[in-house]
Amino acid sequence: MSIALVILAAGKGTRMNSDLPKVLHEIAGAPLLVHAMKSGATLDPEKTVVVAGHGFEEVKAAAQDWDETADVVLQQEQNGTGHAVMVAREALEGFQGDVLVLYGDTPFVQPDTLTRMIQARGENAIVVLGFHDDTAEKYGRLVMEGDSLLEITEFKDADDATRAIDFMNSGVMLIKGDALFDLLDSVTSENASGEYYLTDIVAVARAKGLSATAISCDVSETIGVNSRAHLAEAEAMFQTRARAALMEDGVTLIDPSSVFLAHDTVIGRDTVIEPNVFFGPDVTVETGARIRAFSHLEGAHVSLGGEIGPYARLRPGAELAENVKIGNFVEVKKAQIDEGAKVNHLSYIGDAHIGEAANIGAGTITCNYDGVMKHKTNVGKRAFIGSNTMLVAPVTIGDEAMTASGSVITKDVGEGALALGRATQIEKPGMARKLFEMLRAKKAKLSKDKS
Repeated sequence: MSIALVILAAGKGTRMNSDLPKVLHEIAGAPLLVHAMKSGATLDPEKTVVVAGHGFEEVKAAAQDWDETADVVLQQEQNGTGHAVMVAREALEGFQGDVLVLYGDTPFVQPDTLTRMIQARGENAIVVLGFHDDTAEKYGRLVMEGDSLLEITEFKDADDATRAIDFMNSGVMLIKGDALFDLLDSVTSENASGEYYLTDIVAVARAKGLSATAISCDVSETIGVNSRAHLAEAEAMFQTRARAALMEDGVTLIDPSSVFLAHDTVIGRDTVIEPNVFFGPDVTVETGARIRAFSHLEGAHVSLGGEIGPYARLRPGAELAENVKIGNFVEVKKAQIDEGAKVNHLSYIGDAHIGEAANIGAGTITCNYDGVMKHKTNVGKRAFIGSNTMLVAPVTIGDEAMTASGSVITKDVGEGALALGRATQIEKPGMARKLFEMLRAKKAKLSKDKS
């Protein structure tokens, strides 16, 4: 069955109290909208249509950054969910399959739930996703008769008996594609909100002799994010699930609650993650690595047996080969570090290539930026960079070369060579005492003048 996704993402999100469109607020380093797109993408849809309104250009950019093939269409005025889906009509012209309607602010619908919806479609023209919750109030109610869905009644329009039903409408809906817009054309705005409800197509379908059904999912999948408090709750839910999945896959989290993961974090089994580690987007850690406490990783790849931290920062473009060690207070950015190399203490490695088994001494800095452009540093295999070396790029250090501690290296160093770039040391006997006497006298005079 061919599937098209229609993701509704036009709302302003007034309760967020933000200039940013609601669907672009992030969970685990990705916009809410992207989470919804990722859920739908597991069905390998033929088309994806995002219906945007408030902050259209921003929403379009975010959607197409994730999926460049996505169509993003403008809902100029927000006249209800039915109207929003109708805006997608032109984008779906010629599409022959079924249409799955998702919501950009409902990020946690699980792939297996969507698969169950497809399985339930069968002879039904409509499948609605619901959840059971006797504490929810303002959700629409799913009125069932056996497996048949008779109608969806919005809370505002429901009588007391209907409001007592505990089977709630999540909004997610799978509709037979060749019936969708015919059904929507029969929907009116004669309701308490004066809007075109997508939910009304159930009653319209039954009046046309078509059947509908509903399946249920866990209430946690249906959480909608409408406020900063909801956003925090959703983040906590995501992290709890993601941590549990990692541990199930053989990753050790010493203090799970203190580790924060991104939506796309990949960690191999037998890796150990110490407390207070933060993963930003686009991080892969392979088998058997150890990420020590208080480290921050983003846009980085750590290969088998890598050891990172504590207090290390890996920035985008950090590519670490097997058995690389990155120590405390080390920052790596846009750098390839080859197998067995060590950068153990208090160093900055940026725009660089560090060769196999090289040793980078404490306090080493690759001086990669001249105020206008970035330049590259190359350090050869088994090279030894002495502590507190400044490598002024562009510069190349040959294989098995060495720099003396405290050097400023501005020229290439040949293979096996020792480079010293220090100022000549001068010693003046007794000068320290004289200098201190002069400074103390100056301080005393300043104090006397103030009094």
